[in-house]
Amino acid sequence: MGENASFWESLIYAHPTCTTWKQEAEGSIYHLASILFVVGFMGGSGFFGLLYVFSLLGLGFLCSSVWAWLDVCAADIFSWNFILFAICFVQFIYVTYQVRSVSFDREFQELYSALFQPLGISLTVYRKIVLCCDAEVVTLEKEHCYAMQGKTPIDKLSLLVSGRIRVTVDGEFLHYIFPLQFLDSPEWDSLRPTEEGIFQVTLTAETDCRYVAWRRKKLYLLFAKHRFISRLFSILIGSDIAEKLYALNDRVHVGKGFRYDIRLPNFYHVSLPETPPVQPSHRLQRGSPRRKATGVTNCGSFSTH
Repeated sequence: MGENASFWESLIYAHPTCTTWKQEAEGSIYHLASILFVVGFMGGSGFFGLLYVFSLLGLGFLCSSVWAWLDVCAADIFSWNFILFAICFVQFIYVTYQVRSVSFDREFQELYSALFQPLGISLTVYRKIVLCCDAEVVTLEKEHCYAMQGKTPIDKLSLLVSGRIRVTVDGEFLHYIFPLQFLDSPEWDSLRPTEEGIFQVTLTAETDCRYVAWRRKKLYLLFAKHRFISRLFSILIGSDIAEKLYALNDRVHVGKGFRYDIRLPNFYHVSLPETPPVQPSHRLQRGSPRRKATGVTNCGSFSTH
């Protein structure tokens, strides 16, 4: 303890104190460097935030080096500031190279701006997602089928980029799929990673369509490596399924004067106030949300699938 006490005492008290202070201020280069440091540390995150930070900090260290060389004439101060300037310069070049290397085709850039950028997804994460689909946009011509009921296996997850898809079951229209919506989110959600299945609906292009497709196994491998991407897709798929269920809600009827609400499967909504509510006689079957909605027909009875 005595040795430690003497060390701290020598460190605090043995060091010469400032008896006189300089009356004149340092040169303008020193103050410019300080301003650049203050402004530089206000940078944000992401690629462009890093470019902002490293560029201003590098200029600040450069000004400090010039100040140490011309005014202070201190080799150690000049050396440290110049080394820090060189590090910031190298980092700036590296980040600039990364920004230039993360480039996409027009459709992928528009997809990022419309769907992923508002969620705060960085370009590096988005690049992993794009590479998982081989950076390819697939074309589906008008009146061609993306999937056929009872025939097409569920082996991928697709996101519509342009066009419009018509969803039908047993020839009956269910709903449309519009750009920035998944084509097969209910089918994806209805299966576990180790399960296999086939489509219970038919998806037909009403116009010329373009979509991005991720192969099922390859996408699950990406999820295993990057949990953040897994959570991201879970949120996007869940939101997409909710939109499809709401679109189906107004089409589902169970008899004259009654409307079935898929958000509250134990109750009917009654169009006439004086009519007492009626409890449904059956529960919806477990499976794809599309099939859950089609388990109720316009004639007032449940169909079996």
